[in-house]
Amino acid sequence: MAKTSTSKRSQRVGDETGARGRILEAAFAAFMKSGYATTSTLEIATRARVSKRELYALVGNKQKVLIACISERAKRFDVPADLPVPRDRETLEQVLATFGTKLVQEVSHPAVIGVFRLAIAEVAQAPEVARAVDSIGREASRAALRKIMAQAQAAGLLTGSPTELAQQFAGLLWRDWMVSLLLGVAERPSPREIALRARDAAAAFLQLHPARAFT
Repeated sequence: MAKTSTSKRSQRVGDETGARGRILEAAFAAFMKSGYATTSTLEIATRARVSKRELYALVGNKQKVLIACISERAKRFDVPADLPVPRDRETLEQVLATFGTKLVQEVSHPAVIGVFRLAIAEVAQAPEVARAVDSIGREASRAALRKIMAQAQAAGLLTGSPTELAQQFAGLLWRDWMVSLLLGVAERPSPREIALRARDAAAAFLQLHPARAFT
């Protein structure tokens, strides 16, 4: 009896997880096609093959659906668990290059660029889209970079505000690439181009913060 009950609970959880995944996928597709302001929860529910009642129970209203969509993608911006803690400049350069590569790969993904374009297009009718992108999506990558800079600072490799250091590295990493991607005048960079850009940004960042300044 207990095994049967546990099995049923597991199946229910699996069904709900699957339905939630379909809702987020359907919502993202609808937002990209029709815009956030004009997309209804009924359209999302229909695309996801769930009832509106299920949609509200599993995710919530349209704004919560939007937040969930962005939050799921933002998880990819966390600092990878296997990245070493920077204890010397060589490791710091490696960490910055590795994370920079991951960051550009994720942010330059067509789906993410689509979300940025959506936020810009909806800024007048639905400013909550831009707020969500900034406070959840962009903040995830900013927080990850601040964490790396704080670790380097604790190891005596850098001085200054982790926030300012993170902004500086991000500026070196992106330059005007993001604007070009948003405008559609540049194609998504290849893995090799991304890796080279990240390594160059890490090297340039360390040149701005020479070791002798911390000895």
